[in-house]
Amino acid sequence: MGEVQVPSSSYYGASTQRAIDNFPISSWKFSRRFIEALGLIKWAAAQTNEDLGLLESQIAQAIRDAAEEVIEGGHDDDFAIDVFQTGSGTSTNMNANEVIANRAIELLEGEIGSKTPVHPNDHVNMCQSSNDVIPTATHIAALLAISQELLPSLEHLRDALSTKAQAFDDVIKSGRTHLMDATPVRLGQEFAGYASQVDHGLARLAGALPHLSELALGGTAVGTGINSHEEFATKTIGLIGNRIGIPLVEAPDHFEAQGSRDAVVEVSGVLKTVAVSLAKIANDLRWLASGPRTGLAEIKLPELQPGSSIMPGKVNPVIPEAVIQVAAQVIGNDAAITLGGLGSYFELNTMMPLMAYDLLFSIETLGAAAELLATRCVEGIEADADRCRELLERSLVTVTALVPEIGYDAAAEVSKEAYRTGKSLKEIVLEKGLMTEEQVDDALNPRGMTEGGLS
Repeated sequence: MGEVQVPSSSYYGASTQRAIDNFPISSWKFSRRFIEALGLIKWAAAQTNEDLGLLESQIAQAIRDAAEEVIEGGHDDDFAIDVFQTGSGTSTNMNANEVIANRAIELLEGEIGSKTPVHPNDHVNMCQSSNDVIPTATHIAALLAISQELLPSLEHLRDALSTKAQAFDDVIKSGRTHLMDATPVRLGQEFAGYASQVDHGLARLAGALPHLSELALGGTAVGTGINSHEEFATKTIGLIGNRIGIPLVEAPDHFEAQGSRDAVVEVSGVLKTVAVSLAKIANDLRWLASGPRTGLAEIKLPELQPGSSIMPGKVNPVIPEAVIQVAAQVIGNDAAITLGGLGSYFELNTMMPLMAYDLLFSIETLGAAAELLATRCVEGIEADADRCRELLERSLVTVTALVPEIGYDAAAEVSKEAYRTGKSLKEIVLEKGLMTEEQVDDALNPRGMTEGGLS
């Protein structure tokens, strides 16, 4: 293909430079997690190939040392290819091969770019193909991000919500359906519901992780394992799993693992569900805190920053708003990932870079958003019990508790008359002689109405 100029300060080579030149599309580059995963694969592959007698010890050690630097982030600037590239991610796999090969050459006091004594394809990429490396790196990076960032943040958020649920258990307020007054609930019940949403999200993630733990490595070009030692995949995957502390297995069927990206689509769907949960929680919190004079104002959120450049004293629910924006982006990413899954034809998916980028973005931003919601919002929430009581006392929907005694139609008439005259429900019921005072007080007991059932 002719000569290509490569910056002398870079460790990448001609293949990477061609890709940089060919895809000047966006400023999106693969994240630290993905580069780390590529380094892990190359590090483990060199060890396995040495153990199998396929790679000289000196070369294998130099590759491992160079790969270690990639794992630690020492060469991130050399991974300069746009995410929008060849759909197999071959450009980025070769980027890793060239960086590691050239750094290994340097460690062995050779000439960078000479491909001697370390060759990017023959040595660094031994027993591998971009077609099994890129899906493997995607799974490893996602597993690391989920286990180290998303799961701990969601657990923190769940626990913070559960703590508030206990603290607010005695605060009785008006329930709301269709944004309209409904029968009473306890503020603690609402927060317990939020905690349960997050807990269900954690369970959904746990259910999806086993499929993400199946790695395509060993399938090479089309899933047959051509040019790969029969023990390569098992040994390499074992090394990676032991190092990162996450159970990993070779995919039971390499044609499924490379011909589709179903595991990524599945995990993205779970992330979308978690995003919807967080958006619901964040929306409820900002509604409950609305005001402070003309809204609901049943809770108080931590005041973090001025809310307006023109309205003095205004404070906005900035953390819930940020969380809702993250949720919207994750939902958008899921749509792109789903379309990416449709890019699977015969033995290969050709939308892998986009799917990997969006999946990791969703995991990392959801984790950050959940942590912020816990630490900078939920943990500092205060309940305004007096305000909750005031609004509940003005609600007429508590008439629902009278239905078992006086019937739906009579209860509806009581409610309408109370609204029309400004009198209390109790006053109307007693005037009509529908119940005794003791019966009315018992039926309209706010706490009792939050505990359900008939006694």
